[in-house]
Amino acid sequence: MPEAAVLIDPVPTMDAEAEVVHPVEIDMVHRTRPEDAFPRNWVRLGHDRFSVGALLPHDHPFFAPVGDDRHDPLLVAEAMRQAAMLAFHAGYGIPLGYQFLMSGLDYVCHQEHLTVGGAPTEIDVEVFCSDLKWRGGLPAQGRVGWAVHRDGRLAATGMGETRFSTPKAYRRMRGEAPAEGISIPETAPVSPVLAGRARAEDVVLSETGRDGVWELRVDTRHPTLFQRPNDHVPGMLLLEAARQAAWLAAGPAGIVPVAARTRFHRYSEFGSPCWIGAVVLPETAEDTVTVQVTGHQDGEAVFSTILSGPRADG
Repeated sequence: MPEAAVLIDPVPTMDAEAEVVHPVEIDMVHRTRPEDAFPRNWVRLGHDRFSVGALLPHDHPFFAPVGDDRHDPLLVAEAMRQAAMLAFHAGYGIPLGYQFLMSGLDYVCHQEHLTVGGAPTEIDVEVFCSDLKWRGGLPAQGRVGWAVHRDGRLAATGMGETRFSTPKAYRRMRGEAPAEGISIPETAPVSPVLAGRARAEDVVLSETGRDGVWELRVDTRHPTLFQRPNDHVPGMLLLEAARQAAWLAAGPAGIVPVAARTRFHRYSEFGSPCWIGAVVLPETAEDTVTVQVTGHQDGEAVFSTILSGPRADG
């Protein structure tokens, strides 16, 4: 398994600093569609510790259940990511419009506690912030940890590293990149069945004719992956590309990526091919498959991730 953050205390403890429970405004999790925003409320447990109540949908069209009866690990990862953005906006006062630049995201899901029923699943996402560096009275960068509980049981953990940028500083950093990128794919998607998806519109890879290498397929019309104008390919799309490449590399039995360790090295830009490569690593456990996925654009590394989990068929 990837060395994700599993040293978090799995038992929530209420701190004396706890405040009232606050509702969540959708823009605090950087979503525009309510069906794609998963946090519902938050409360401060301590100076750098928060509890976010969230709902995992049982019928989301993109984050569909895996194996018919377990929540998609990438849905859990997205809920954790949104909970962190909420904590930094609401808990530390980072203004809306600031850029969140995540350089790393690790997670481990315990699928036995992520069964899907006939209604959304209530979870509690504890958010732990540490190693914060401050600028102008606001966090400029730091680490974030997550512990996801369902009915008092530990369902997932994670760790991430993030930086924050003012709109002005971000535009300086991005230089001549347009504020809004548009991408309509010209290449056909990989067969959904081969990529582990049910719908062609959710496939983010195209064939290249090379074994173990695919072209990233970016469609800015996708309602979940592109919530609002963006000047680069979102990290969640890259994670989905890694999942699909891992499935293709693993073969017909596929993979359920219950654990992942991801590093983002640079932005993936619109208008230039991004090549996704996947290699199955030697298995350390009989019932687990591990795949290393990398993305390269213009000769430079975009991201690298190691996904691990059981085969999807059993």
